[in-house]
Parts: sequence; structure tokens; C-alpha cells
Amino acid sequence: MSKSFNFRVPDISRPERVDILITDLDKNLSRSSLKNRLENLKCNGRDIKLSRKVQSGDLISYEIADEVSTEIKAEKIDFDIVYENENVIVINKPSGMVVHPAAGNYTGTLAQGLKYYLCKAESDFTEDDTRPGIVHRLDKDTSGILITAKNTSSMHFLSDEFRERRARKTYLAVIHGRLPAVKGEIKTLINRDRNDRKKMTVRTDSGREAHTEYRVLKVFDQYSFVALYPKTGRTHQLRVHMKSMGTPICGDPIYSSRKDPFGFGLSLHAYRLRIRVPEDGKFKESVFRAPLPERFKLILKDLSKRD
Repeated sequence: MSKSFNFRVPDISRPERVDILITDLDKNLSRSSLKNRLENLKCNGRDIKLSRKVQSGDLISYEIADEVSTEIKAEKIDFDIVYENENVIVINKPSGMVVHPAAGNYTGTLAQGLKYYLCKAESDFTEDDTRPGIVHRLDKDTSGILITAKNTSSMHFLSDEFRERRARKTYLAVIHGRLPAVKGEIKTLINRDRNDRKKMTVRTDSGREAHTEYRVLKVFDQYSFVALYPKTGRTHQLRVHMKSMGTPICGDPIYSSRKDPFGFGLSLHAYRLRIRVPEDGKFKESVFRAPLPERFKLILKDLSKRD
């Protein structure tokens, strides 16, 4: 949920940044919180950025998302558990499940279900832990393999595996169009979109290095079934890279301007994860897989009929 506000800029001696004016009006709102929670900002009916300087008489309107509590309340949720030992739980996350509570998704998240599950197990996580066991994420609409920790020592170990890029991930996707080769790689910088802070985009001037390898599994008339191998873990990396190639992932509500051709939403699935896991006092390299979801089977069947 969000709340709408508007005000007219009072008499000021010189133009002032709009974020400073807003936080001066609301003493409980910091500039960093404003940046994180802002959903819409206009000056005299036109979209503007928080850094925009405004002047006396300008009409400012904006929307602020409700602040999300950092407290994670345990909630009983049935997980599709692929593997479990005394240190880790590997889950096949369904499309539509949010990993951590955020604006618009306050219940039914993986974090809440995991906290409930760990309450029943022997775990040293405390009530104050805001992300108990979570070491990596999948977008809400992305399904597939996600590994979580059952205690703090395994959480630190798994976090290091991801941070040092020792974990190897394979995603499957149905995309619009065709990639330029059967195999290839995409190396770019990724940063926030200047025109929409909720989106990421490929940039040439600034951002963080992003590297994706790909392999085409099957080509249809207007679509392709591909395997994607992220070598870095940037926000929305695969979705942004596919868009940058002119081949957005089917059903992507953010990075594709095309109508969802199949009606199943985002066609992206975390299929495989190779990672070392702590087990019986040792570190064992393991491979976990999440079977192809039913929506993918239906899509591929439909595409095969069209060919």
C-alpha cells in the first residue's frame, strides 16, 4: 500500500532540491527512506527526480510506499523440499512466492515460512534475525532451486560460496526471438535505470560488471528455449541481459514490452545449482535440480505444435 501527498512549494529565496523540501515537511522521513519508498513524484504534473530543484509556487505530488517492518513473523508454509541435512534446506520455490517481505507482499514469504520451520528444528538463529537462513534470492516470478541455511555457521559458509562465485547456477528461459549464436556470452555494466529507479538497465558509463553465458537449447519460429549461466549475481541480471539482446524473456512484466504470449507470467526457472554444502563435518560438492515446471512443459508443447 502507498499514500499520496501533495503540497505547494512555499516562498523560498532560491530553488531547492525537492527531496530536501519533502523531508523538511515530514521529520519522520529521512532522505534515504524517501529514496527507497518513493513510488511516484511529479512537479506541476510532470515526472521529476528527487534531485530536481523546484521553486516557489510549484505543485509537488508524490506517493510513498508504506514502511515494511523488519520483523519476520513465523508463518506455516508448505515447502517443496528437494534436499535437507543438519545444515541446509534446498527448496524448489514456486513462481509467485516472494523470498522476503516487501511492499505489497507482507505474508506468505519464504522467509516467514523458513522461520516457522526453523523454530521446529535445532537452530541457533534468534528472534532478531531478519533473514534467517537466506543466502541468495530469486525474483518473485522466478521458480526453482534456492538453498537456505539452518544455522549461522552454515549461513556464513554458503554466503562465502556465493560471494566468491564458487556456486554455479543454471537457469532455463523461453525468450522472444533468437540469440545471435548457439552459444555465447554477454558482458556489460548494469545500473539503475535513470528514468525508472525500480528497473535495472545496461549502461556504458557506470554500474557493476555483469557476465552471463548462454546456450540455445531449441529454436522455434518466433521463440527460443535457452539455458542461462550467470557468472555474476546482479539484480535482474538475466532479465536485463536478455532484453539488451532484443530477446526479452516471455511474460516479463518489467523488461518486455510485448504481450505475454502464453499467459503464465515470467518464463524463467532456476533449474540447477552446483555448490559445496556442509555435511557431517565436511564440505561436499553437490548438485541440486528443480524439475521443469508444468508451465514450461505446456509452453514447449504448444510451441512444438506450432512448428
